[in-house]
Amino acid sequence: MTQIGEHNILIFLLQVLILLGLARGLGEMLRRRGQPTITAEILVGVVLGVTVLGRLFPGLHGFLFPVKEVQMNMLDTFAWVGILFFMLDAGLDTNLATAWRQRGPALILSLSDLVIPMALAFALVFFLPGRYIGPDGSVLVFALFIGTIMTISALPVTAKIMQELKIYRTDTGLLIMSALTINDVAGWVVFALILGAFTEAVFTVGSIFFVLSATAAFAGISLWLGPGLFNRSLIFLKKKNVPEPAGSLTLVCFAGLAGGAITTWIGIHALFGFFIGGIVAGESDMISENTRRIFSEMVHAVLVPVFFASIALRLDFIGDFDFLLILFIFVVGVFGRYIGAYIGGRLIKQHHVHSKFIALAHIPGGQMQIVIGLLALQYEVITDPVYVAIVFGAVLSSMLAGPGMKKVLKEVQSCDWLSFLPVDAICSDVQAKDREGAIDELCVRARREISGYTPETLATAVKEREIQMTTALGEGVSFPHARLKGLSRPVILLGKSIQGIEWNTPDGKEVHLIFMVFTPEEEPEYQLQILQGISRVVGDAGNREELIEKAKTADEILTTLRRAVYDAGLCV
Repeated sequence: MTQIGEHNILIFLLQVLILLGLARGLGEMLRRRGQPTITAEILVGVVLGVTVLGRLFPGLHGFLFPVKEVQMNMLDTFAWVGILFFMLDAGLDTNLATAWRQRGPALILSLSDLVIPMALAFALVFFLPGRYIGPDGSVLVFALFIGTIMTISALPVTAKIMQELKIYRTDTGLLIMSALTINDVAGWVVFALILGAFTEAVFTVGSIFFVLSATAAFAGISLWLGPGLFNRSLIFLKKKNVPEPAGSLTLVCFAGLAGGAITTWIGIHALFGFFIGGIVAGESDMISENTRRIFSEMVHAVLVPVFFASIALRLDFIGDFDFLLILFIFVVGVFGRYIGAYIGGRLIKQHHVHSKFIALAHIPGGQMQIVIGLLALQYEVITDPVYVAIVFGAVLSSMLAGPGMKKVLKEVQSCDWLSFLPVDAICSDVQAKDREGAIDELCVRARREISGYTPETLATAVKEREIQMTTALGEGVSFPHARLKGLSRPVILLGKSIQGIEWNTPDGKEVHLIFMVFTPEEEPEYQLQILQGISRVVGDAGNREELIEKAKTADEILTTLRRAVYDAGLCV
């Protein structure tokens, strides 16, 4: 039995310290420039791995990353804990209930974005030279894996970009997230089936049927019974006065560990089990947005950087660099996902500009492609040059998405949103103590501006949208909204709560400013225009402070907004 000595522990600690420190430091620099942090994590691994340090200073590289089984296993174990919890976090952010409510347009968009890029990649892969195929030699399995990889989009990357652009909680953002949710779940199910069938000793109809049945049974039972069991467990912990968010976080981890253990036992990779476990936990409405944020930040701040840096340590990005192959993977992946999502957007009658934005939101490959590619590499379905090309394609597509989405968003015309906010639609002292009460209070005031709808009908529309995804932007601001059929022009109401209202905010802060927006159902672009205008104003800390702390009356609030709009150059 190999013993872990003090020297092994020292080297392990140095490895994690260096990888984490450099990845986080460089990642923060790139994040401030609007680039995904995975670029930094991969780059750190390239510099410290066999590609650079191993070539230039082999002695130092051998000391820091010795090729000894026990030492390699220690870092590998830590790294794999990171990616398992990354998948758990991805599942936690996958809101199936919301996707189901959006099932009509979201399903059409998702199917288009699944079928078109998979078919395109599957067909073109047969033209690649045989040297790229793994040791198993199966062109069909190789094509299936590459086709599946090309359909996977980086939901966390897209969500982060939309949050920075302040459109994450709009109906367009909700549609994109719902479609990507369906895309992720379907892609991972297909990948799990292919991987499970491939790893059977005999690739037969019987083995495929077993994997299909086991996967369907696990996913179905988990998603059917899991959320109820999870909620009952949370209620039990609360009755026992277990402090929060410790109780919720423990149960989330337990769901992932249980899912991973079960899928490993039935012959499907543990990553799929952690992903399903995260979905089960994420379906609970008892876990606050703030708790989800805490878990996600912990995973992405500590565990994920080490995993992606460690992947690049052992890849030779110079020796396995194949420009034409990288170009093929990048172009086929980005073009396939873009055109698939664009066609899907047009099929659900989205405006041309909105369809371009939706298509760009689907192109990042990011972490998900790298993880799936790694599994394909470990099971010898693909070769090292193919995996290097997948890594390049994932990173480059993630870097391309942000600037592209920002550019297209500028094509959305500005509107004079303050003209939709009359002074008598401003309530300078909302009396309600909770979210539902505040919505009801503002909807009563809305009846002056909206004919044909009762306050109760308006409140129901807003609350139903709130159930799908909280409209709290953070920093004390919320944006409850609804689209109404037959509405001639947008209507905005503004409520100010002096004491603050709990709104399930992502940052845990109470809401003081409530911008309630009603837009015509027939003209969805209004909502995007209005939220962008509001976000530009309240995104400034000085404006928020003046609106919350200094402006006391409706007239003062409107005057402050007009000055802020003018200062921001948003006058049209």
